[in-house]
Amino acid sequence: MATSEGTDLRRLGVMGGTFDPIHVGHLVAASEALHVFELDRVLFVPTGQPWQKSSYSDAEDRFVMASLGAATHRCFAVSRIELDRKGPTFTADTMRTLKEFHGADTKLFFILGADAALRFGTWKKVEGLAEFTDLIAVTRPGFALGQIEPDETWPRIHTMEMPGIEVSATDVRERVRAGRPIDYLVPPAVVRYIQEQGLFVGPEAA
Repeated sequence: MATSEGTDLRRLGVMGGTFDPIHVGHLVAASEALHVFELDRVLFVPTGQPWQKSSYSDAEDRFVMASLGAATHRCFAVSRIELDRKGPTFTADTMRTLKEFHGADTKLFFILGADAALRFGTWKKVEGLAEFTDLIAVTRPGFALGQIEPDETWPRIHTMEMPGIEVSATDVRERVRAGRPIDYLVPPAVVRYIQEQGLFVGPEAA
């Protein structure tokens, strides 16, 4: 299920996303969550077929990039749980499976950006998600977490301030297409992988 060993984790952070590509914003948020919420590990979960997006890179490329990014910290790991599942992937299904795998002694925290938190009401299968996880909503420039109006059925939402890093996967892809550098926006190993595989270039790149 993941690159981590054992199931004796007490507090596990889970960060889902397309990671197309993973970038420093993801890694800083994960590192900050480790510290603020005293997590034992942060598990990056690349989405298989994200139902809210119509275009994204090959699943294996995104998995490799997430793995290269996660290798920068000893408390980061990556899971294939959504990549190996057929059909659209939903956070509720993933968190339920992770809870069953790790057991009642492990508390789960799903980490998401402010933009995703503001759209949480549009997610599928959110009913019952509170049974498996809390949410950590991370600040992001241009998005006001105070605008979140949680429904009583939602999981408990914690907010977390982090440095204002204005980088997104969309920005990175656009820079690659324009032939501009992405150094320091993504880990060096991810830069090399993007270059070697010729990702995000050509008319089919999104």
